[in-house]
Amino acid sequence: MMVAVAIVLGMVDLFLWSSILYRQFFKRFYDIVLSGLAIIVLSPLLLVLTIVGAIKMKGNPFFIQPRPGKNERIFNLIKFRSMTCEKDKDGNDLPDDVRLTSYGKKLRSTSLDELPELFNILKGDMSIVGPRPLLVKYLSLYNEEQKHRHDVRPGFTGWAQVNGRNSISWEEKFRDDVWYVNNYSMGLDLRIILMTIKVVLSHSGISSDTSSTMEEFVGTNV
Repeated sequence: MMVAVAIVLGMVDLFLWSSILYRQFFKRFYDIVLSGLAIIVLSPLLLVLTIVGAIKMKGNPFFIQPRPGKNERIFNLIKFRSMTCEKDKDGNDLPDDVRLTSYGKKLRSTSLDELPELFNILKGDMSIVGPRPLLVKYLSLYNEEQKHRHDVRPGFTGWAQVNGRNSISWEEKFRDDVWYVNNYSMGLDLRIILMTIKVVLSHSGISSDTSSTMEEFVGTNV
């Protein structure tokens, strides 16, 4: 009996140590290696999308925007542009439905617009798996629990993205994000990566029920 208990305790101890090592070292190591390899392998596609994007968007094919990362540190997220820069007479951006082009819809449905984020991952702004980086203006709207989504690096994909993407509410997304922060491991990250492939191939959850992208977050009334 004592031997069995010792074995179980040893396995638990090994699991805890492996989880700690993954969180403190190996997760970032894998991010560097995998994003670097992906950039090399996908470089022809990245070049083609850059050229085609410049033609379709009649100018700069990249969308660069400040986003909050780990510990709310601001970095510049880079994506392929999927919307025009059209504005109304007061200088405000037109609604997403108006600015989103047919080319942009194809980019979003295949998640190809996200590929430049591989450079954010390589640099250390992001991770392959983690809560998605959202707008800076949302920082003041999070409640105390939701703020914990910034305890880790934001991700190229995440638990919320494979469990509804833009078809679930903000509150559901943030619950998924915080759950991930509290439970992530190498096994969970591998599971999310595999689930992401399925989601991308099925083109599911690209839009919310009332928007071609996702409605703005205005805060949680709790």
